[in-house]
Amino acid sequence: MKYLKKNNILHLVTVLAVTLCFQCADNFKKVQQVGVLQNEPAGVAKDINLKYTDSGLLTANLLSPKMLDYSNREFGYSEFPEGIFLILYDKNQNKSTVISDYAIYYNETAMIDLQGNVKLATYKNDTLYTDQLYYFEKDEWVFTNNPFRLKSPSGDTYGNGLDSDVDFTQINILEMNNSEFQIDN
Repeated sequence: MKYLKKNNILHLVTVLAVTLCFQCADNFKKVQQVGVLQNEPAGVAKDINLKYTDSGLLTANLLSPKMLDYSNREFGYSEFPEGIFLILYDKNQNKSTVISDYAIYYNETAMIDLQGNVKLATYKNDTLYTDQLYYFEKDEWVFTNNPFRLKSPSGDTYGNGLDSDVDFTQINILEMNNSEFQIDN
C-alpha cells in the first residue's frame, strides 16, 4: 500500500512538473514573438507613389524610395529612411513641394517629422531651408525650433524657430538673425 501511494505521488509530481515545463515553454515562445513583432515593421514598401484626395481633388502626392510601416506599434507610424518628396496641392491646385532626407509620419496625430536638408518650396517662390521641420497635415501648419533660412522674393530671412502655415502668409519667428527683406505697404 505504501508503495502504491509513493508511486501515485511520484506520478502526480511528474505530471505537474511536465505540465509546468510545457506551459513555460509555450509562454516563452509567445514572449519571443511579441518582441519580434514590436521591433520589426509590419510591412516594407519600395518606390512608393501615394496620392491623397479629398472630395475628388488631389491634395498630396508622396514619393519615396522606401517606407517602413510600424502600424503594429501602440503609437503607429511610417518611417521613410531614404527621404521623401512630397507635393502639396491647395484648393486651386497650386503646388508646393517638401523634400527631406528622412521622415516619420505619425498615424494618430497626422504629423510628419522631416529631418535632414529639409526644403519647403511654395508656388509663390518662397522657400524654407532647415534641418528639421514638423508638418501638421490637418492644419497645413509647419514649425521648427532649429535655425532656418526663408528665401522669398522680398529677401532672405534667417532665424531660429519658425511657426507658419504652409503658404507663409501667417509667420511667427522666434528669433531673427541677419535678415534682409522689404516690407510691402
